[in-house]
Amino acid sequence: MNNTDRALSVLLVFVQASSGVDGTASLDGNFKKGFSLLKDQVMSAVIKRAQFAIPPLSLMILSSVEVSGVTQEICDLRFDRLPIEKRWDMVGISVQTGAVRQAFEIASMFRSRGVPVVLGGPYVSIFPERCREHADVLVIGEADDVWKEVLEDLRRGSLRAEYLQGDFPDLSASPPVSKSALDIGRYFTTNVVQTTRGCPYSCDFCNVHIMNGHKLRHRPVREVVREVERFLREDKRIFFFLDDTVNADEHYAEELFSQLVPLKIRWVGQATTLLGEHPRLLDSFARSGCGALLVGIESLADESNRAHHKFHNPAERQVRCIKAIRSAGICVYGSFIFGLDGDTLSMPERIESFIEETGIDVPGINLLRPIPGTGVFTRLASEGRLMHPSDDHDAFRFSWGQEMLYLPKQMSLEEFIPSYTGLTSRVFTPHHALERALRAPTLRSAVLMFNMLYVHMYGLSRRDLRRQLGEISSVS
Repeated sequence: MNNTDRALSVLLVFVQASSGVDGTASLDGNFKKGFSLLKDQVMSAVIKRAQFAIPPLSLMILSSVEVSGVTQEICDLRFDRLPIEKRWDMVGISVQTGAVRQAFEIASMFRSRGVPVVLGGPYVSIFPERCREHADVLVIGEADDVWKEVLEDLRRGSLRAEYLQGDFPDLSASPPVSKSALDIGRYFTTNVVQTTRGCPYSCDFCNVHIMNGHKLRHRPVREVVREVERFLREDKRIFFFLDDTVNADEHYAEELFSQLVPLKIRWVGQATTLLGEHPRLLDSFARSGCGALLVGIESLADESNRAHHKFHNPAERQVRCIKAIRSAGICVYGSFIFGLDGDTLSMPERIESFIEETGIDVPGINLLRPIPGTGVFTRLASEGRLMHPSDDHDAFRFSWGQEMLYLPKQMSLEEFIPSYTGLTSRVFTPHHALERALRAPTLRSAVLMFNMLYVHMYGLSRRDLRRQLGEISSVS
């Protein structure tokens, strides 16, 4: 069938996870009623709006690809109802690990109406064989270069069953990203920018180097600066630089952020604590408007970090690096993972002391999430330490800190869960939230908001984990 005689409509769907950062809810909603249910619903809506609700950059990039006779719309299921009744010529769904089942269900609904469905995204790229029966078309790998080909084939009526991105896309040739498919007002900000892809590190609990490679690919500095200038005309709010490690290439980062100084933006991003050992780069970050950085501390035990291939983060330098970053006027969101292979029951006390000594503005204390396709998932499966069958990927949902999915190496679950819930109950209190906000170097209202939201979120976590422990105890 040739579709060249009429305009075609393509829907791009962002699928929210059932729990976690897309508006967290208890994993067991059966016991909640009345005020408790209402409070959780309100807090979930606040989290979406105030903390985590930024648009999906991958769908922004795809919707910016222009093909004559094709229009594209984004459906963000954090906010939108699925427009199942509208006529669509094709639906594209980005499948994230943690939302696989929901994505497949949506695909089935459209396919039952005769609408061809394209599946892509991280899960499809790593596990294409698990996705073929759920789609008419698969896009495997980063879709920047192949999406135009997909749209052109749709126009010609000659869609193929599979589109494979061979080499990684050349970011120096990336077309401009458009916000035209977004409702700008619904998000905390729409100023989301990526300057590099790839990660030089090999942490075994992460899939970034699997998806995007170990070699850093850069967008030209001049193009990033132009994009920031263009985005500012539409949205004056804070910028999110979505690079997994924004300081990974120090020379590139210094050149970029030095050139952003005159634009007087405010921005946040992700970095390693090594930034604290590079005063010149740290100064460029501060002068260019950096307000906060998420840094992955993971474990304070070097044996844990080494066991999980995180070799660039020796514990003895963490305190001085974090203090240096905060002294430059930049807030630190410090992300820990409790339960790595070298961790013991002494770790909670070390984490509490570390938070107090460094003055971390927003602590995040996570459970290890063994993501299918990562090195740690494969290893834990081979060691018999996964709590679900390794081929049941839906069971390994992303819930940030609400259920145990594996058996810790140094502790039993009966020891670990009370240790973790006790830690979060002490760290996340209204009193500590106010203290952290008052001593924050900047963005004090945001620091207070994050900490207060975490009081709520980690409360849900403790509920779910205690329920899980009760179920384990009743079986054993």
